[in-house]
Amino acid sequence: MKIGIDLGGTNIRIGVVDQGVIIQKISEPCRADKSEKEVLDHLINMIHQVFNPAVTSIGIGVPSVVDVKKGIVYNVTHIPSWKEVHLKDILEKEFQVPVAVNNDCNCFAQGEVSYGEGVEFEDIVCVALGTGVGAGIIFNNKLYNGANTGAGEVGELLYLEHNYEYYCCSHFFVREHHITGKEAYERACLKDPVALQIWDEFGSHVGNLMKAILFTYDPQAIILGGSISKSFEFFSPKMYEILSTFPYPETISKLKITCSKKDDIALLGASDLMI
Repeated sequence: MKIGIDLGGTNIRIGVVDQGVIIQKISEPCRADKSEKEVLDHLINMIHQVFNPAVTSIGIGVPSVVDVKKGIVYNVTHIPSWKEVHLKDILEKEFQVPVAVNNDCNCFAQGEVSYGEGVEFEDIVCVALGTGVGAGIIFNNKLYNGANTGAGEVGELLYLEHNYEYYCCSHFFVREHHITGKEAYERACLKDPVALQIWDEFGSHVGNLMKAILFTYDPQAIILGGSISKSFEFFSPKMYEILSTFPYPETISKLKITCSKKDDIALLGASDLMI
């Protein structure tokens, strides 16, 4: 039995996992605007709510740069007080079980290769499209972190006048079209031509992001997650049109692009960090 934790600036989600099944789950808003100690105390109190003697390890995903060996998180996104937190040492001292810490997108990728859409592949890239753009990389069935868990920071690659995150995250809709991604989705469901055109524009940017990933990692599959992936039907036609211009058509013919199907895949991935 293991505990998986998805720590974000909005919510803290914790699951108790037994043989790949979440048997207990709790979620509470993260007190992201509080001090380092207050956020830590809240996290520890939540873990105590589900911890039991059968738990053998804890895995936690955090939206930040992580020293995986030492379990230190730096400059956590949306939690300004967490500049340098020795999370592994703190939690191991408190709970007396091994603790693994990693980037949240890496937990997403670990979950997909173990329990989700990536189980049939050895080399995958899992891309989270939401308020930001990040990715987790699996090579030869193993999570590839890079030296500073930065191997999947595809959103920071330069693109047009800014970077891919600028054009492929939820802020694109508000900034460029004064509409939220949710509103664009709802209007597209009603066949609104303006909304459909917005999704075409967005899809062209995502298609170029997919090309950058293919040039960089050449995976067997790309798995999309995050809130925007729910609108795949609306942006994927333009995305595939852009991909048709990729200079190696054999690569495109073999590539599988799909969306994550499990809401708790990051929790499952976090619980598997100790394997």
